[in-house]
Amino acid sequence: MKFFSLLHKLLTSKNVKISSIQFKFWFSLSLALGATFSIYGLWIALSSEYVVQDDARQHIFWMQRFSDPELFPNDLIADYFQSVAPWGFSFLYWLMAKIGIEPLVFNKLLPTVLALFTTGYCFGLCLEILPVPFAAFLATLLLNQNLWLVDDLVSGTPTAFIYPLFLAFLYYLLRRSWLPCLVVIVLQGLFYPPCVLLSAGTLFLQLLGWRRWLPRFCQSQRDYRFCAAGLGVAILVMLPYVLSSSNFGPVVTAAQARNLPEFLPGTGTVVFVDDPIEFWFCWMRSGLFPSEWCRLTRQSWEQLIPLMPPQIWAGLSLPVLLCYPSRFPLVREVRKSGVVLLAQVILVSLGLFLAAHALLFKLYLPSRYTEHSLRIVLPIAAGLTLAVILEAAFHWSQRRRTKIRQFLALKSTTLLVSVLLLYLVMYPAFLRLNKIPFPRFQYIVGHEKPIYEFFSQQPKNILIASLSSAQTVLPTFSKRSVLLGGEVLAPPYHRGYYAQIAKRASDVIKAQYSPNLVEVQQVIQKYEIDFWLLDRGAFTPKYLSSNPSLRQFKPATTEALRKLEQGAVPVLSKLGKGCSVLETKNLIVLQADCITKISQQS
Repeated sequence: MKFFSLLHKLLTSKNVKISSIQFKFWFSLSLALGATFSIYGLWIALSSEYVVQDDARQHIFWMQRFSDPELFPNDLIADYFQSVAPWGFSFLYWLMAKIGIEPLVFNKLLPTVLALFTTGYCFGLCLEILPVPFAAFLATLLLNQNLWLVDDLVSGTPTAFIYPLFLAFLYYLLRRSWLPCLVVIVLQGLFYPPCVLLSAGTLFLQLLGWRRWLPRFCQSQRDYRFCAAGLGVAILVMLPYVLSSSNFGPVVTAAQARNLPEFLPGTGTVVFVDDPIEFWFCWMRSGLFPSEWCRLTRQSWEQLIPLMPPQIWAGLSLPVLLCYPSRFPLVREVRKSGVVLLAQVILVSLGLFLAAHALLFKLYLPSRYTEHSLRIVLPIAAGLTLAVILEAAFHWSQRRRTKIRQFLALKSTTLLVSVLLLYLVMYPAFLRLNKIPFPRFQYIVGHEKPIYEFFSQQPKNILIASLSSAQTVLPTFSKRSVLLGGEVLAPPYHRGYYAQIAKRASDVIKAQYSPNLVEVQQVIQKYEIDFWLLDRGAFTPKYLSSNPSLRQFKPATTEALRKLEQGAVPVLSKLGKGCSVLETKNLIVLQADCITKISQQS
C-alpha cells in the first residue's frame, strides 16, 4: 500500500515549489522531452555539409548577406524576402552573424532553444491553471508531440517563434504580470506579427465576463489598466506594418487570386480547392484545423485516428469535469480563470479566422489564426483532463471499504496509469508504424556537391538561369543568385514581385525550348545571365507536363510542350558539348557567354 501511496503522491501532488522533488522531476523530464526531438533534428542537420530546412530556403538564404555584404547584388529574390522578413527576426540573425555564427548554422541551432522555451512556458502555464506538476508534464508531452508533427518549430523561421511567444503571453497574462506581458507583445510584433492580433483579441476579452448567461464588463480597474496598456502596445507595434508600403506592390486581393492559376489546384501555393469541406476545415492555407490532423481523411479512415492525435480531444471534456467536483476532486484545484483563458483563445482564433477569410490575404492566411492556437490549447486542456481523471481513479480506489478491494482497485488503477503513460510516450512509434514521418523535420539534403562547389567558386555577381528544381538550393548552398528560384522562391502574394518572376519564367521557358538560337541569346542579354543549368531530361514532353512549378506559366509552358510534341529540337539541347562547363549524373551547366558567341558567329 505504501508503494501506491507514493505513486499517487508523485502523480497528483500539488506541491509546486521549485525545490520540491515532484517539481524538479516532472519539469526536468518535460525539458528533456522538449529537447529530445530538436537535438535529433540537429544531428540530422549537421550530418552533411549541404542540408537546409525546407522553409529556410526562403527565409534564411538572403541573410548570408550579414556575413558577406557583397552576396546577392541587385538580386530581386533576395531583396524581396529581406523586405518581408519581420524586423526582430532579421535583427536576431544579424546579431548572431556579427558574433560569428553563420545564419544557416544558427538556423539549425535555434529550434533547440525555441523548443526549451516553449516547453518551459507550457509547463509554467499549466501550473498556473492546475498546480500539479504531473499534469503540466502530460500537457508538455502532448504539446511537443503535436508540434513535431509539423515542421514549424524546426524551421527557425518567423512561424517558429509563435509557440514560445504566445505561451509566454498566456503565462504572464494569467499571472497578471504587466511588464513581461507587454514585452512579449512587442516581441510578437517583431517576430511574428499575426500573433499580436491573437494576443490583442485575448486581452480585450479579459474585460468581459458572464453573469446569468449574459455578457458583462468586468469591474476591476486594475484589469482595465492592464488591458488598455496591452492593447496600446499592440497597436503601436502593428502601426509600422499597417502604415508601411511594400516596394513590390500591393498584396493580391481575393477576387484577383480566384482567377489566377497560381492559387488553384496543380500549383505549389494552392489556396482555393474544389472540396468545400477541405477548404474550410483541412486545407493548410484556408482550413480551420491544422492540416496534419485531417490530412488523410479522404484516403484512409484507419490512418486518421493515429494521425490526429486522438488523445488531445480529451481536452474538450475539461469543462464537463469541472461540473462534477465530487467525482473528480482535483478539479477543485483548477483555476477557473485559466480554463476561461483557454476558451477565450479559441474564440479569438475563430473570430480572426473568419475575418481573414472575409479580408483574404490582407490579414495573411486564415489558417494561421487557428492552427497554431489549436496546437497549443487542446494539448494543454488534454493534459489537465487526463491528470484529473487519473487522480479520480486513485481517489476511487482508496475509498474501497475492504483492504482486499482497495488493493485490487489500486493495482488496477496503477495498471491503467502505466498503460496510459506507455501509450502517450510510445505514440510516435504508432505514427511510424503507419508510415507517418515523426518527428517531421523537412530537411533538404543537397546531392549535387560538384554543382554547389562550382558555382560558389564563381564571382559573387553571377546570375544562374534554370527551370530545374535544383536551383531552389543554389542561393543557400552556393551563395549565388538565380533568375527564378522555382515555386519555393516565387510566392505570388505581392503582385509587383510575382509579375517580374512570371515574366522571367515565361522568357526562360520560351528560350530553353526554342529552336532559335537568337531567341536564347536575347534572353541571356536581357537578364545578363552567366550560366544556364539544365536537367538531363529537360527536353522531353513528360518533363514539362509533370513539373508542378511550371504549370502556372501555362501560355509559355503549353507552347513549349506543343513544339516538343511536334518534333522541334531546342537549341540548348545541342550545345551540351560545346558550351558545357560541368556535367553530373543529373545536371548540365552551360556557359552563357559561350552561347552568345556561337550565336554571333552564326
